[in-house]
Amino acid sequence: MTPPSSFHFEAAVTRTLSVVFKAGDRWEGHDYTVEVVATRQGLDGFDVVVDFRDLEAALDRSLAPLQGRLLSDLGLDGPLALAQRLLAELAPFVPAPARLKEVALADGTGRRMAVGL
Repeated sequence: MTPPSSFHFEAAVTRTLSVVFKAGDRWEGHDYTVEVVATRQGLDGFDVVVDFRDLEAALDRSLAPLQGRLLSDLGLDGPLALAQRLLAELAPFVPAPARLKEVALADGTGRRMAVGL
């Protein structure tokens, strides 16, 4: 049997986010599901990738100032910039040997965009 330490495992947390973008002279409101995925080879002593509570808390802290905001007021010009900002903010909160794999935004129509390390 292959030892569990030879496998890569992933853990994900999700939260909702409602934001507004200004595209030219028009406003666009978007409701996203934000998914944050951490990965590591093997599991820790508690058989987990990362502590979900810590990852959820970090995501909640990052999303709170964005909720309901016009993102161009924060220097973000679209969903890609939003995902990249979240990726950069959250990466330090994933303790080694785990690492942040990706941040994805999904809308209600099934479209999904992800950025990763």
